[in-house]
Amino acid sequence: MLRAHGYNVPDVQAIALNQRAFAIRATDRDVPIAPGARLHSRCVDLGGGSFTNVHTLALDLEAVRAEVHSRTDTFHLRELVSGSALAAVSGSFAFISDDPDYQPAEPCLDFCCRNGAITSVPTIGKPALLVRDGHPVIAPLPAQGTLTLDQRPHRWAGSKEPAVPPGPGAPLLVYGAANCEIRYLDHPRTGFLRHVDRSSNTTPLSESAVDYVVAHDPEQGLRVSQIRPGGGSDLFSGNFILRADHPMADVTVGALVDITTIAGQEASPLESGISLGPSVADASNGHTAAYDTSLGKSPFQDDARHARTLIALHEDQLLLKILDGAPHTDTFRGATPRETAGLCAADGLDPHHAYHLDGGASSKIAYRRACRTIVVGSMHYMRWPADTTEPFRWQGVQGRALHSALVLKPCPGKAHP
Repeated sequence: MLRAHGYNVPDVQAIALNQRAFAIRATDRDVPIAPGARLHSRCVDLGGGSFTNVHTLALDLEAVRAEVHSRTDTFHLRELVSGSALAAVSGSFAFISDDPDYQPAEPCLDFCCRNGAITSVPTIGKPALLVRDGHPVIAPLPAQGTLTLDQRPHRWAGSKEPAVPPGPGAPLLVYGAANCEIRYLDHPRTGFLRHVDRSSNTTPLSESAVDYVVAHDPEQGLRVSQIRPGGGSDLFSGNFILRADHPMADVTVGALVDITTIAGQEASPLESGISLGPSVADASNGHTAAYDTSLGKSPFQDDARHARTLIALHEDQLLLKILDGAPHTDTFRGATPRETAGLCAADGLDPHHAYHLDGGASSKIAYRRACRTIVVGSMHYMRWPADTTEPFRWQGVQGRALHSALVLKPCPGKAHP
């Protein structure tokens, strides 16, 4: 199967440490997928013999509508390209660790709106992709807003924002999986394992504070599932946690939570949405403090080349780009933040208005053409062994299991491919 895709790999197990077979320069080509949707692929030299393959999916928003697909369980990107879907692109940053027994109730980090229901609110201000009536908008999303708790209005604010003095009228502070810290252990076969220390993965202790753990139920919405005086709540125990600086005697387990506004905008019209990574310009300039230990090792270090997935709205088009690469190669490892900014500028795309989606092994585009599902990006991807006897498995076509993706469909009345 690897050879059929043009990769001369003599030993599948060796791919885990040697991925030079995937360092193949893309042929410049332009592929029409459907009316208003085209995929352009090309190779770009980065100097010193290094290169990246750039795959750009350009979508006319008069012909194509977008939706954010997210789930608490995982899925593979190519599964989404069925029915009316034209294409799908890997989504934004989500929780990843190699400990299957300790996972958050809501794996999408910070803001998430799923099927018209807000399931997670941000701990810190980040840009976000918001979809209303099939139309995507990318905008800063400050971590503040209003909600009702047991039908009583409250303000809320992200716990990573500058501290708010306690007292009457103080907002409820939001904690969640984005407050966690990914740690690393050495591993003889995979090189490392990512994990979270359960004992320290909690909200801060405070004698006067009370944590209200909020869980989402598809039928009942957001409800208080636990009440914990003094803090110390497991960050993974609910979709998010609301911390009050004093007990609220009228709030009980089962109380309904309704997010009413985010940063002054009504929440009810949202169809879907998700927090994004930093803009290309911010990543290039090192302004990435909001993207911290919940991602583990930062993909935005100055000199680190990684595969990247980018999103931008430009001249009535939605643009999705992959800068492809495989980490265990000499010349094909992706692009640094500065190289990414340079590539965007060369394409006439303002780096301040292009944003990161999840990159690395998640970088992938799947699309349908002539009744076939085709994928580009992260073709080196391997499924790690669960134990010492299991082999590595090549999953380049299937790709990494995801928690979110962007799905593109023709607008009603437009021709189907």
